[in-house]
Amino acid sequence: MENLRAGRFAPTALMLGNIVTGSSVLAPAGMLPELSAGLGISIHAAGLLITFGAITLCIGSPLTAWLTSRIERRTLLTTTLAVLAAGNLASAFAPDYTTLLVIRLVMLAVGALYTPQAAGTAALLVPAERRGSTIAYIFLGWSLAAAVGLPLITFIASRYGWRAAYGGIGVLGCISFLLLLVRLPAGLKGTPVDLKTWREVGRSRTILLLLAITMLQMSGQFAVFTFMGPLLKKLTEASPDAIGMVFALYGVSGFLGVAIATRIVDTWGPYRTSLLFTCLVLVGITGWALSAGTIVWMAIAVAIWGLGFASTNSMQQVRLVAAAPPLASATVALNTSVLYIGQAIGSAVGGMLFAGELLHTIGFVAVGFVVLALMLVVLTRPRPAAAAAPA
Repeated sequence: MENLRAGRFAPTALMLGNIVTGSSVLAPAGMLPELSAGLGISIHAAGLLITFGAITLCIGSPLTAWLTSRIERRTLLTTTLAVLAAGNLASAFAPDYTTLLVIRLVMLAVGALYTPQAAGTAALLVPAERRGSTIAYIFLGWSLAAAVGLPLITFIASRYGWRAAYGGIGVLGCISFLLLLVRLPAGLKGTPVDLKTWREVGRSRTILLLLAITMLQMSGQFAVFTFMGPLLKKLTEASPDAIGMVFALYGVSGFLGVAIATRIVDTWGPYRTSLLFTCLVLVGITGWALSAGTIVWMAIAVAIWGLGFASTNSMQQVRLVAAAPPLASATVALNTSVLYIGQAIGSAVGGMLFAGELLHTIGFVAVGFVVLALMLVVLTRPRPAAAAAPA
């Protein structure tokens, strides 16, 4: 009975863990100027914390999924959150850039586990007909990390320094660890991931196309998102508070987008829901590129873009689970991996353009990535015969 009561609130505990994970991954984007000034490095070098972190995450996600697939989920997920909490607290005391980078890479090598395993665990907690909405709800944590976490990080870092911001994430990680320990039922285990699983994934054209969509979407978004604060500062002379407000607008829109996606996915289906939110991302990033230099229009564009930020990825997870349910543990981990590959590509491309003062070009390069992603979304449209099959 106690386990059933705990399980009732388990999706919320898993979602809160994603807030910690998302805040840990995105944190440097909210305080690049403070990291640059405090550590005596360039904005571009500070941005590499995201690039190198994303590389670590993209390698770590499938590798750790394979190595830990037989471990009981509560043990696995609570341990991962404990490492994230400790890593953020240690980051607050890092004496220099190299130490901070090493701590981040070690922390994220373990943290790569959380998001895919949380999604896989959610699928074990609810009936099949509720999986889509529950997985989307789990990803609400990433939207909240952007909606609440990033503005708070920007606010705290601009007033009390980047060390205080890292300390705050560490404290939140400790709270989330305790909630998950209490709320997640014991004894949950997923399907073990072996080499045969990876071979089956590699033979599926649909799965490979879905993974490519994730990579392209993230590449386009993170070309801009990584340097959003410094870009707003350089292009519009925005203050730290104004930048924090734009981050908040982005995140609140992301929250609304996931809330809408969660409500409509079970009736619309994941393909049409994914198409809708990918189009919103494209409209928003195109608006950013065309209005660069005018903060009001840039903020409106960010709000439209934000609607699709997290919901597109949650739909990708739902589509992957639906495409091959027995392979879900592997495909969800791979989707998270290519998500981080996209982050690495986008932040690296954005960093090079930013360092070269090609500030307006960044937006148009981002548009190109998202256009390619949208083309692949259309290519993966379910066949009419399948759609017309009797329910």
